Amino acid sequence: MVAALTGCQGKPEPGFQGWVEADMIFVSPDEFGRVTKLNVREGDEVKAGELLYTLDDDLQQADLNQNKATLANAQQTYDRAAQLRNTGAGTQAALDAAVSALRVEQAKVKTSETRLTRREGFAPVAGTVQQIYFREGETVGAQRPVLSIMPPGNMKIRFFVPETELPKLAIGEEVRVTCDNCAPDLTARIYFIATQAEYTPPVIYSLDERHKLVYLIQARPSRPDALRVGQPISVYLNPKASSKTPVAEQR
Repeated sequence: MVAALTGCQGKPEPGFQGWVEADMIFVSPDEFGRVTKLNVREGDEVKAGELLYTLDDDLQQADLNQNKATLANAQQTYDRAAQLRNTGAGTQAALDAAVSALRVEQAKVKTSETRLTRREGFAPVAGTVQQIYFREGETVGAQRPVLSIMPPGNMKIRFFVPETELPKLAIGEEVRVTCDNCAPDLTARIYFIATQAEYTPPVIYSLDERHKLVYLIQARPSRPDALRVGQPISVYLNPKASSKTPVAEQR
């Protein structure tokens, strides 16, 4: 959709309708479990490494205890094999087998300890808690996100331009962004230009319909804190027109 912005000579400047999106970071557990503690709410600002939630750890603790008991037996077997080998009553093969078994059980204990520590979910990045999918008392499956975080740098603007406007754009170019009741002089920098065209509305391709080809453009806003996910915006290819005021929008 095309918007209009009055330029210096009173002529409408081409503009394009778009919206704000974000690449969310989803925080998920390795294994299923019940959420026993949720430390954040939607909209909270979190720092990297901050504790977000805790899952029940009964099964992981039981697994660790069992592996520790098995490790203790393997240690005793190794100690006997080593003593017998030193006195000449045992064989090197028996000692080698005891060493191998001991290392296997040590690795199992290490794995169990890691599984136990990962029952707590920490923020991998700093950002805003965007949405919580599982609350305290609910059971979450393995690799299912408990919540999502939106880092400020992951916010993006998406809009489409016709094929005729594509030569005017380049990666790294700055564009002007406006929206209802937004701060003035908002800009964004293009970081993605689609290589394949789309049709809007869907039509059978012909030379006569070429003007309906559009290309997806994505840009990073210079002030992500001034925008909200899902917010409709207008994009203008000439950022120098920041002092002008939109006079009309065609929807």
